[in-house]
Amino acid sequence: MSELNAHALTLAYESACIIEEMSLTIPDGQITALVGPNGCGKSTLLRGISRLLKPKQGSVLLDGLDIWKLPTKQLAKQLGILPQGPVAPEGLTVHELVAQGRYPHQSWLQQWSADDERITREALAITGITAFADRPVDTLSGGQRQRAWIAMTLAQDSDLILLDEPTTFLDLAYQIEVLDLLHTLNVERGKTMVMVLHDLNHACRYADFLIAVRDGQIAAHGTPADIVTEPMVRAVFGIDCRIIPDPVTRTPLVVPVGKANKHRKVQPSTNGQHASETALELTKEISL
Repeated sequence: MSELNAHALTLAYESACIIEEMSLTIPDGQITALVGPNGCGKSTLLRGISRLLKPKQGSVLLDGLDIWKLPTKQLAKQLGILPQGPVAPEGLTVHELVAQGRYPHQSWLQQWSADDERITREALAITGITAFADRPVDTLSGGQRQRAWIAMTLAQDSDLILLDEPTTFLDLAYQIEVLDLLHTLNVERGKTMVMVLHDLNHACRYADFLIAVRDGQIAAHGTPADIVTEPMVRAVFGIDCRIIPDPVTRTPLVVPVGKANKHRKVQPSTNGQHASETALELTKEISL
């Protein structure tokens, strides 16, 4: 397991400060989701703690060591990063892409080994894309392509994986497919994960720990049950909502109100109950 911390972290693009003096600790062995409105600094924060963006001030420590002082290969053995919208060279096969994850474990004296091949094939199997191993990456569907990139990150064999919006540009079915896969890797393989998610309800369902970011600062942090409240959503996202139990997972379910619905008369459902009451009743039925 790996411990990742940031201390008084300040991140900026030229003169534009995005994150200012932020400190945080990533829970070991859990899934942490960074949530917040567009432009709040979520992706910048992920770039900062993954050594893709050098801090103006402060530090990021991995197992007590400054990540900027670690040799690149050593860092890659401990921390895997999947950026937003990665692009593979044209014609690269899935097997070749996943095999790139073994690069940190190779040297001039030890090139491709039987262990590298075994771990690569295992990553293909875990992500369910063995059948696509010889296909060019650019011929895959969106969900299959994202699985291939996750397999490459998995082949690094690092305890800590950081993902920037892994469900972006995927339809709902593929979003759930990818999130289910990441959850399985966390539960069965013990991978610590940090991911930027836009959908707050997906974050509540799949993450153990949330960090809500607003204007470059941490607005709230904790378990979904502890921090996802109507006042928090209003303060961070600027919208009114209702929080009800998710009828499937019993995690917080955020139902936005929206200006158009504030004064709309609620239509009864077919059995005469309001929609929110129906959801609550369904939750009770599932829990029985």
